[in-house]
Amino acid sequence: MGALTHASLVEYLIEEAYETAETIESGGPDEDLRGELGDVLLQVVLHARLAEERGSFNLADVIQGLSAKMVRRNPHVFRPDGTLQDSFAATVEEIELKWDAVKKAEMPGRGSPFEGIPESLPALAKAQKVLDRAERAGTPVAAAQVPTADTEEDLGDYLLAVVRSARGKGLDAERALRGAIRRVTQDALP
Repeated sequence: MGALTHASLVEYLIEEAYETAETIESGGPDEDLRGELGDVLLQVVLHARLAEERGSFNLADVIQGLSAKMVRRNPHVFRPDGTLQDSFAATVEEIELKWDAVKKAEMPGRGSPFEGIPESLPALAKAQKVLDRAERAGTPVAAAQVPTADTEEDLGDYLLAVVRSARGKGLDAERALRGAIRRVTQDALP
């Protein structure tokens, strides 16, 4: 086996995250979830150790950075010194507005609400993130009207039918959705 690098470990980080999601979504026992979270944490530890060997940062730096970010981005929960607020009176809308304002202040160079969305996200996850960001930025996205589903089970059946139809016509549903996302994000930009 060759030397471990951040790049050589990416596939394991992704795999462990998917395994954790599967355990949660399938209602796996807490013991299984604990194990999967440990596997994800191992990936974090490995990446931090590689960076430490290069003299860049270590696990304590990762934890400190996360702690500072959570305090900064959640003033409805934390005081600036990191202690908990006495009450959490903010509405979900107020929390989202404050979160967005803090993120915008942290990254003033971002000119688009879509910047920072990972290109490698699966198309459905990316579409959901793009639509959420567009709505929160006040730039709703026009889309073709389709039947709505009342439950996740109905939605899953509908999505499977769409993929089956695409496959039957020789179309790649994932690629098609990525193309639609590209068009939407380009059209939404000034």
